[in-house]
Amino acid sequence: MQRRDFIRSSAMAAATLAASRLAAEESSAPEGVREVDGVRFQKAPCRFCGTGCHVQVGVKGGKVVAIQGDAKAEVNKGLLCMKGYHVGLALYGKDRLTKPLLRKNGKLVPISWKEAIDTIAERIQADPKGFAMYGSGQWTIPEGYAANKLVKGGLGSNQVDPNARLCMASAVTGFLSTYGVDEPAGCYDDLDKCDVLITWGNNPAEMHPVLFSRVMDRRSRGAKVKLIDIGTRRTRTTEFADEYLEFKPHTDLAIANGIAQQLIERGAWDRDFVEKNCAFREQDEPATLNGKAMDFEAYKQAIAEYTPEKVAEISGVPAAKIRMLADLFADKSLKITSLWCMGMNQHTAGTAINNLVHGVHLLSGHFGKPGDAPTSLTGQPSACGTVREVGTLAHALPGGRVVANADHRKHAEDIWNVPAGRVSPKPGYHTVEMWKRFSTPKDKGGDISTIWVQVTNPGQTLPNLNQLFFPSRKIPGKFLIVSDVYPTATTEHADLVLPSALWVEKNGVFGNSERRTQQWFKMVKPPGDARDDCWQLIAVAHRLLELGNEGMKDRDGKFIFHIEKDGKEVPIWDFAHYYDVNVDQHLFEEYRKFTRLKHKDLAPYEEYTKARGLRWPVVQQKDGTWRETKFRFASFDDPYAEKSRPIDFYHSTTHDHRAQIWFRPYAPPPESPDKDYPFWLCTGRVIEHWHTGTMTMRIPQLRRSMPGSYIEMHPDDAHALGIGNGDRVLVESRRGKLELSVWLNGRGRPPRGSTFIPFFDETLLANLLTLENYDPFSKQPDYKKCAVRIRKAS
Repeated sequence: MQRRDFIRSSAMAAATLAASRLAAEESSAPEGVREVDGVRFQKAPCRFCGTGCHVQVGVKGGKVVAIQGDAKAEVNKGLLCMKGYHVGLALYGKDRLTKPLLRKNGKLVPISWKEAIDTIAERIQADPKGFAMYGSGQWTIPEGYAANKLVKGGLGSNQVDPNARLCMASAVTGFLSTYGVDEPAGCYDDLDKCDVLITWGNNPAEMHPVLFSRVMDRRSRGAKVKLIDIGTRRTRTTEFADEYLEFKPHTDLAIANGIAQQLIERGAWDRDFVEKNCAFREQDEPATLNGKAMDFEAYKQAIAEYTPEKVAEISGVPAAKIRMLADLFADKSLKITSLWCMGMNQHTAGTAINNLVHGVHLLSGHFGKPGDAPTSLTGQPSACGTVREVGTLAHALPGGRVVANADHRKHAEDIWNVPAGRVSPKPGYHTVEMWKRFSTPKDKGGDISTIWVQVTNPGQTLPNLNQLFFPSRKIPGKFLIVSDVYPTATTEHADLVLPSALWVEKNGVFGNSERRTQQWFKMVKPPGDARDDCWQLIAVAHRLLELGNEGMKDRDGKFIFHIEKDGKEVPIWDFAHYYDVNVDQHLFEEYRKFTRLKHKDLAPYEEYTKARGLRWPVVQQKDGTWRETKFRFASFDDPYAEKSRPIDFYHSTTHDHRAQIWFRPYAPPPESPDKDYPFWLCTGRVIEHWHTGTMTMRIPQLRRSMPGSYIEMHPDDAHALGIGNGDRVLVESRRGKLELSVWLNGRGRPPRGSTFIPFFDETLLANLLTLENYDPFSKQPDYKKCAVRIRKAS
């Protein structure tokens, strides 16, 4: 590290320590900006994961100089993880993008913003049907809403999809097909009340450490919380577990079915809860998300084959452990919370395993009481708020609507004030299909010619990069636009690169994993000519208007992003005037109109400026105040639940106030180890880095802690191949190969026959190896299992 970098990072560390003086003031300090020793502090949610921790951001001299956990925030209660404490440094890597860059004669060269906006608009105008937006769960709510409105309400296309398709789409389809509406019924408060915590294929000790600490803190104060880790490799979560159940990849479906079988066989299921609140479901033919009805007797007969012994044979988990899980769910005196993330979602049967875990909770009655909840977690700060709620998926519209529903399309057209028929009924391409078509010549079906990527890094995160990403870079006529803050594996291959503002360099709103909507204000200026992603979208829309694109006009002939102040239109497409008004507030208030249909009600924007987030539905009380909802469907807390029903599934797919308990049979994965490729490969994350490391690898402290990727192996497998700790090995799948170092007996310990590679390192692309097979309903790929072979590198 150079001296100036050391001084800068040391100064931030010192300021952060000084900021601890604020902690004593937190309980009594007024809302708003505060100053301590010349450092101005304001609230913001952390920029990294979906937990939604709040931080106090300290600014001095136009720079972020201090970060402190926000003691007023219910999510994290003043605590942060190692990434969160260093989040301010993410703004200040040496290689920030500061000017638009256009590839000319094979090289990216600086251009003006005018040329950049013209280039994008002219590409769209020339081939609007061939244009697609690829965004992410890192878009703010206003950014994602603007992208949705531009593409679906302006261009009349549905070609917009997010990277969240790759991380939580199966959670969405699981919730929808179980309850008729998306997102968890419980919240983080369940972690403070549960007697049993089950982690299904995830590692919250490293991936959601602040949430995990809530349970460990309870233990340290004498509470008895039984932790059961169900996984395919030992992790740091396993070290805290009372029980570790190691299963063969993909066989979690058999485990969940085994629990249900035992509850039925013993008569230990909650008959009263089920008869009042549930129905049974199985797959229809051809397969649809909502399936077909089955009665209890048919369910009982179908589940009967999943005896503990049969499940043990399939999964490798001892029959006694399956009975132990059933004992817990059979005990009505316990409160049980299940947590999951990518292990269940990045799965070719992701919808099915989500259904089954929900089903175990419903069948046993462990639902709807504080501490009793099946809860999925997300990896991005606004995968819920911007993707699932705003509807930036190719088949969706804001507020839980879908493009295939005529009434939903009319709702959107009315709120957007665009002509009838503007919103297309045809879903756009999901992520894998979008990139497959972009990587296919037009005369062979490759009808996507231009993709604009914002706030994500598909050149590193798409599965099977050699099929979905790299071919497009050699096909004439394919044009890749990327808005980002740093050079990435994607900008390296882009035709046009736009420099973006990051986090507190702009206004923003996120929505976290517990339905909590969180707002912040711009605190510092972005470097150079970097500009807000939302402005970029609006500027392109206005240039399209100038080029005569009728889709950029509403019913009244006004610009679709028309905003007035004092009776006059504000030219927000001109960056010099973008902050003359709060564009975020205007977009958010328009979006709020979408939120009531599915009872995802949001409060006015001003309410979020005063709070550390509010969990929807947020409803106005008789005294004019706004009240959040912690526990959905429970009549003691949810204002939309009928008071005559303790539990009311008011968006039931069967329109009878019932949730669905699914039967989903186990089936083998699309690819398994064989004699040619004898090892399982699982990919994932590490505690030091977030996703592709675009931000965290530029934070010196985090980069030093974990400077590069590696492969975990079992020591016996390594010994059999003549491989020692630290040796370089060549890992090959049927799709690609990768050379990297071996880490034996590290923090993660796979069983024999299994390996693990984290994907944060842009110099070692793990997704050269992964396969693009996906769940039939969610279209989410499986990053957790494919077959590889390994040999010592020469």
